[in-house]
Amino acid sequence: MTQILHPADIAILQELQSDGRLSMQDLADRTGLSASQCWRRVRDLEATGILAGYAARVPAKSVGLNAIAYVHIALKDHQEDSIASFLRLVETEPQIVECASITGDHDFILKVYARTPEDLEHFIMQRLLKFGLVRDTRSNFVLRQTKTRGPLPIL
Repeated sequence: MTQILHPADIAILQELQSDGRLSMQDLADRTGLSASQCWRRVRDLEATGILAGYAARVPAKSVGLNAIAYVHIALKDHQEDSIASFLRLVETEPQIVECASITGDHDFILKVYARTPEDLEHFIMQRLLKFGLVRDTRSNFVLRQTKTRGPLPIL
């Protein structure tokens, strides 16, 4: 259920999306609230699940991940147990950083990172296709990333 956010909460979320390491005092200075107001609002946003965590951003190339692809997946069947098995596989594979159910000729789209295109091919052949759940894959290699993460537009 969508929750209507107070303008102060929106300001807090916008600031934390830009810099999740802000101190409460810095957050208060940027939002025009007191540090105690910020602390209470952040605590409430965390408790309701609107603020779901904090993470560091690591550029893929800085850790040797030079191949990125969007892999479209068509499952062999749409039985509940097949879908659940596929989703368990997705959850256990760290190379898959995003998975979404989609419309069209394929059922899912995955964002996959690898060191090289050959490593990506190996991943598709030995991890995705090996279990017999996938009927078809189509891959689109990323040539250049121009925007990798932006703050959510909190409207």
